[in-house]
Amino acid sequence: MRATGPGSPFPVSEETTSGRVSKVGAADVHAGDMGQRYLAAGSRVAMRLWAAEEPTEGKPEAAREYETVGYVVTGRARLRAGDQTLDLGPGDSWVVPAGVSHTYEILEEFTAVEATSPPADQAGRDAPPA
Repeated sequence: MRATGPGSPFPVSEETTSGRVSKVGAADVHAGDMGQRYLAAGSRVAMRLWAAEEPTEGKPEAAREYETVGYVVTGRARLRAGDQTLDLGPGDSWVVPAGVSHTYEILEEFTAVEATSPPADQAGRDAPPA
């Protein structure tokens, strides 16, 4: 069973609240509205995958109520936040603090894994930017 929480399409797993370990099988991965794939999630942190994201001019800017840490598996992207610009490539990792307005420009087909705290897929925190 997928371990997520209130406001999510998945219930909180009993394993998360009972101190037991849990697994999210490949067949249980849920796709989000922006192309992300939600992976394992607990009560305080969640993982998601951005797989083979196509190049873009820039995604809509957003400030989220969760902290994001990410790792580039393949491809290249540019992360912009205020006056900061970070070029990201394979093996790079990054942090976006909660509440910081930012955007990503995908420069070449991009695959990355992110962890969010609190979990992005709970309580509508991961809705597409307006």
